[in-house]
Amino acid sequence: MQESNGSQVLTYETAGVSIDAGEEIVRRIKPLVRKTFNKNVLTDIGGFGGLYDARFPEMKHPVLVSSTDGVGTKIKVAIASKRYDTVGQDLVNHCVNDILVCGAKPLFFLDYFATGKLNVDSGTDIISGFVTACQENGCALIGGETAEMPGMYTGDDFDLAGTIVGVVERDDLLSRENVQAGDILIGLPSVGLHTNGFSLARIALVEQISNDERPKSLGGESVVDALLKVHRSYLHPIQNLLTKFSPQDDIHALSHITGGGIVGNTSRVLSDDLKLDIDWTAWTRLPIFDLIQQYGNVPEDDMRRTFNLGIGLIIIASASKAEEIVNALKAMDEKPIIMGSLSKA
Repeated sequence: MQESNGSQVLTYETAGVSIDAGEEIVRRIKPLVRKTFNKNVLTDIGGFGGLYDARFPEMKHPVLVSSTDGVGTKIKVAIASKRYDTVGQDLVNHCVNDILVCGAKPLFFLDYFATGKLNVDSGTDIISGFVTACQENGCALIGGETAEMPGMYTGDDFDLAGTIVGVVERDDLLSRENVQAGDILIGLPSVGLHTNGFSLARIALVEQISNDERPKSLGGESVVDALLKVHRSYLHPIQNLLTKFSPQDDIHALSHITGGGIVGNTSRVLSDDLKLDIDWTAWTRLPIFDLIQQYGNVPEDDMRRTFNLGIGLIIIASASKAEEIVNALKAMDEKPIIMGSLSKA
């Protein structure tokens, strides 16, 4: 649009930001987000801040545990395949696991969704993913930010980040203090890459992603399907375990296997005088990892430093209780793997 003198009229819309699109997303997601609310949520979506009642009368000494994370370049696979309903779930579950390893259960979650051009349909799908995972984890989605930033992002590009807050009784906190030589490593399987290693995986499998190939080794599943499998939440089996076993005497620590792999992440809960003795043959890797290594010619050391290789969470347990813990997990239809132990460095 031009004025009579020939100069262009500049508005927020012509600059690339649609207030109407933002308002439409809020209109669509409000009834979805409200499904995650509980009696502690004191505000509706749309305020300047989310309010959560922080009274915990059933707890003696509640400790708040928080974490912030993102989904990384897994988003690129979602964009390429135009499938937006999983990455929101990835983000919530990743954050849940990060506070879970401290022994905490989630209370509430806040999201940040930034894009160059706001698409109401795909944006709603992404936020619906937040809602799905929050409901599954018993976590309230009490707020967030949807930012349209032309010039920062191009095309269909977007990014996600999330912040979670949970609570744990101080006496039930999990930390490295109780970890000792002789402890047993019990692995819980992942469903795939979860949300780490995609910068390497996308380059290694670029042709297979673009052609939506279905290698025999994946049993008819496409490469895209395997890559977009939702990052698993371990909340329910671990919370069940923590009601049956002492979070300090029996279960000494937990490790969420994200960027840095099994060794890098589990070392974070070890003192300097301990080392990991991992039996790398104790489990069968998921086929997607073999494909990445094969097509990308990735060295074994780099595979171990980059990916979870089929183990999404590790329980560091007292040797005297390891068998009981394994049996308890099997009773929950889990498939625990005794994958090694700890020894003196």
